[in-house]
Amino acid sequence: MAGPGGDMQWCFSQVKGAIDDDVAEADIISTVEFNHTGELLATGDKGGRVVIFQQEIENKNQSLFRSEYNVYSTFQSHEPEFDYLKSLEIEEKINKIRWLPQKNAAQFLLSTNDKTIKLWKISERDKRPEGYNLKEEDGRYKDPNTITSLRVPVLIPMDLMVEASPRRVFANAHTYHINSVSVNSDNETYLSADDLRINLWHLEITDRSFNIVDIKPANMEELTEVITAAEFHPHHCNTFVYSSSKGTIRMCDMRASALCDKHSKLFEEPEDPSNRSFFSEIISSISDVKFSHNGRYMMTRDYLSMKIWDLNMESRPVETYQVHEYLRSKLCSLYENDCIFDKFECCWNGNDSVVMTGSYNNFFRMFDRGHRRDVTLEASRENSKPMQVLKPRKVCAGGKRKKDEISVDSLDFNKKILHTAWHPQDNIIAVATTNNLYIFHDKVN
Repeated sequence: MAGPGGDMQWCFSQVKGAIDDDVAEADIISTVEFNHTGELLATGDKGGRVVIFQQEIENKNQSLFRSEYNVYSTFQSHEPEFDYLKSLEIEEKINKIRWLPQKNAAQFLLSTNDKTIKLWKISERDKRPEGYNLKEEDGRYKDPNTITSLRVPVLIPMDLMVEASPRRVFANAHTYHINSVSVNSDNETYLSADDLRINLWHLEITDRSFNIVDIKPANMEELTEVITAAEFHPHHCNTFVYSSSKGTIRMCDMRASALCDKHSKLFEEPEDPSNRSFFSEIISSISDVKFSHNGRYMMTRDYLSMKIWDLNMESRPVETYQVHEYLRSKLCSLYENDCIFDKFECCWNGNDSVVMTGSYNNFFRMFDRGHRRDVTLEASRENSKPMQVLKPRKVCAGGKRKKDEISVDSLDFNKKILHTAWHPQDNIIAVATTNNLYIFHDKVN
């Protein structure tokens, strides 16, 4: 991607996860998220586990070598449950992780499966108390009659322990599957969205939430669209957006009314009649919506493209990027193998100048907004030597294939990158293939 000195090159840094071709379902990564400083990187998987990686500090002064991410903490966030009332199994799969801004030495994050959101505290312990008056060192209580002298307990150093403890459990508020969690800029409230409703929570209160959007029709046979994603504005605590399976994005202002059934803005692009097909409605469904860091724009991802919207202009996006237009001729087979329902996420870089999203064949795409350049890169074990520069890949849509191009027919649709994350301050990216997490950084000249 274009940087100040021409094209930015990306280098392999690390890959996490097992090498086997035989992938256990529980190991499939389902979400990736950097914290606000980029020092910590969290992943959630289908087995309900959260793994947090920490950036090693010692190399911070050596600009040539980017510091690595190593495992900091691993914990079981959610367990499989059974809803006896509806005879439904509730998967333990982690749908979303969202970090809270750091206020003290501990870190806090929200993780959610289909039904229950949990607030986790991640804290370090490197000292332990010793010299109790009423307890033996092994924890047994002494007989008070045997105590003849008093001593002051002391803290002595010990090996660093990272503890993850659940501080709050926000349950029983969603009838349908939770698809989004977003922390408000007031750092006191957050929203959670399912297919038909959005709820507003206070981080300190678990037994009630406020329903702020409800699109459920009185008669479910009249249902025409569902909510696919929702996010709070990064700076205005009263504003949030939610996207729908019809390709629209609604912006709501919580100051207007308690129930935000009437949107303040509706972002929708008229459909091009020449592209109309049986699959039009499916591929126009929005799978992700993300505000830019500066709060001026928002980005949406549908099946074939990414769009950037100026919040002041509802009629059409200001930028549209084709992610894999060459798949338009393959929609029939993608429908048959269910790939057409894949939900790709998207992300901004730290200064909103580049956007990134995933594709098939373990490809991921970057679009440089200022220079109008784009690149396709691949996350694979073949390119996994330290500091190895990633070669741009090209897909041949038809006609004569050039030497370095890959044909559309040879793309592997089982290998897909749905989840990507960009370090908030650095050119470091995390890309999740099925059960591996790849970390890349820009080449430092």
